[in-house]
Amino acid sequence: MTVKNLTDLKGLNEKNVEELAGIGISNVAELKEAINDDERLKTVIKTCSGVGPKTVSVWKDALEGSEDAAAKADETEEKTEVVEAAEGAYVVKLKPELSDETADALAKRAMISGRRPAFKRQEWFRYSKLGEMWRKPKGIHSKMKRGLKRRPPMVEVGYRGPADVRGLHPSGFEEVLVYNVDGLEAIDPKKQAVRIGGTVGTKKRMAIEDRADELGIRVLNRMV
Repeated sequence: MTVKNLTDLKGLNEKNVEELAGIGISNVAELKEAINDDERLKTVIKTCSGVGPKTVSVWKDALEGSEDAAAKADETEEKTEVVEAAEGAYVVKLKPELSDETADALAKRAMISGRRPAFKRQEWFRYSKLGEMWRKPKGIHSKMKRGLKRRPPMVEVGYRGPADVRGLHPSGFEEVLVYNVDGLEAIDPKKQAVRIGGTVGTKKRMAIEDRADELGIRVLNRMV
């Protein structure tokens, strides 16, 4: 479908057209240019009510239309070269300040996790209704509970990792759950990283990410 007017795009109504006009976007060409720019894309999502990343992705596909695949590849390469020259091809993620003991414990935990078996519920393979989720066997005749040979392993304390790094993110950060911008003020960027709550909407999530970048705080579940 050829997009001639803004309202031809799925999920874009008359109210959104007025909102876009307020930020200087009045036609299809200007909108296409805006959503291909990361900074202006954030502004578009913040401004348009009821519009999120998924809706913008649909707009991109509609605006691209039936362009030739080779032309798309060339355009992508040119855009990549510009980004590499201006901003760099890769931005190193923030790392915590760890002591040698903590770094060794994290490495040891990774090795232990690789050797740890998958604990599955007793007779999960026999009755599909049981599922594989672990539950401790409690029957007095249970051979698995009695630890007989050729029985699946049970959860035991010996499988645990080092206590010093228990609960830490694989990067070494202590995870802190936040739901708004105010939750970032008490964060220590050297030891803590934030995870945005699953019930937080797109606009508030973008505000949290922007504020976290200003404070030098790592966000573990960024949108992009």
